[in-house]
Amino acid sequence: MSQEQDCLFCGILAGTIPSEVIYENDDVIAFRDVAPQAPTHVLVVPRRHVENAGTLTEEDADLVGALILGAQRVAELEGIENPDRGYRLVMNVGADAMNSVPHLHLHVLGGRALTWPPG
Repeated sequence: MSQEQDCLFCGILAGTIPSEVIYENDDVIAFRDVAPQAPTHVLVVPRRHVENAGTLTEEDADLVGALILGAQRVAELEGIENPDRGYRLVMNVGADAMNSVPHLHLHVLGGRALTWPPG
């Protein structure tokens, strides 16, 4: 798995930065956001360093699938998978979208009625 030396999420993956892990498998790790925007706010991160969704290629299709499946598993574990209530999945790309960590990640938000814009 490729990792970047100065990447916060690569540090979490390497175990040098603590996190509250909710779920992990061979492809992804999911951990609680340190600044939650909802009762459930978990980040699903690929083990391979990818800068953001804007840098994905066709060869990354399996990785994108792994992120979505990881998010579904997080929703189940967190008890927010109810289709009548739901949850939000968010990916931010670049500074204008407030992407503060340049490592691809999928936000899983839920546990209350969410508003638009997010926050």
